[in-house]
Amino acid sequence: MKKKFVLLILIVVLFLSISACTKKDETAVNTIKIGYLPITHALPVFVQNEISTSSNYDIELVKFGSWPELVEALNAGQIDGASMLAELAMKSKEQGIGVKAVALGHRDGNIVVAANDIESATDLKGKTVSIPSRLSSHNVLLHQLLKENNMDLSDVNVVELPPPEMHAALSEGRISAYVVAEPFGAVSVESENGKVLYTSQELWPNSVCCTLVLRDEFIQDNNAIAGEFVKEYARSAEKAELKDEEVYEISSKYMSVSREVLQQSLQWISYKDLAIKESEYATLTGYLKEMGLSENPPTFEDFVDTTLIQQGE
Repeated sequence: MKKKFVLLILIVVLFLSISACTKKDETAVNTIKIGYLPITHALPVFVQNEISTSSNYDIELVKFGSWPELVEALNAGQIDGASMLAELAMKSKEQGIGVKAVALGHRDGNIVVAANDIESATDLKGKTVSIPSRLSSHNVLLHQLLKENNMDLSDVNVVELPPPEMHAALSEGRISAYVVAEPFGAVSVESENGKVLYTSQELWPNSVCCTLVLRDEFIQDNNAIAGEFVKEYARSAEKAELKDEEVYEISSKYMSVSREVLQQSLQWISYKDLAIKESEYATLTGYLKEMGLSENPPTFEDFVDTTLIQQGE
């Protein structure tokens, strides 16, 4: 009788052990890898990384030096998501990569910086202008600038440069203007090597630029955690919008620029209402078609997931 009892106990223990190994542990901490470039457009993820209180996941921010490097890592599944240019994420989607834009990174926050001898947009005719990528809101802003001044992209020499290199290129006279994410525009303005020719609000109000993107497989395999992550992201954006001393301290950990540059940069950007609206996305896709950058951009339903940020409202 005693032997049967011991055998029964062993069977129960073995069964529980097998169940524990095969069943997903709901309390396990998941590491969410998010790619970024050191720009103010990614400030909500910087803030989230510093103030997150979740016991269900850890955040690992992965820094990249250029957009092509970040896109390659996202497409290869080396990271779970990224704060990145919407247009590049849309291109990945067109190429069959399973990604979803779940929130905006910011609103506005782009400027056209010109050399001090450039007085108006028409002075740019025949000059070299830099953008970070042809698939970017910066290219769209340049397109709008030229269009409003009866010019087009053929009237300027457009070159792609990594954002950190643009300030030096302007000061050395290699380019006459650039359109870029912050804080790289403010660097030239504060050093008086350049000036603001236009803000993004003047050229494209409520422009869609950087978005928080997650891979489909991450959302599907970790839906509850993805929801919590995006909810916390939205709260972090609200904190970023305060632009208080804590936000400046957090910013300085990820962006190696002076306090004066950050102050100027944050004046041009907003982190309010980061839900992606269908009408704003339609404007973006319309520009991409008009410019010949995408013949068949992904639909709003295919590319944007609004459910996760709505869970946080």
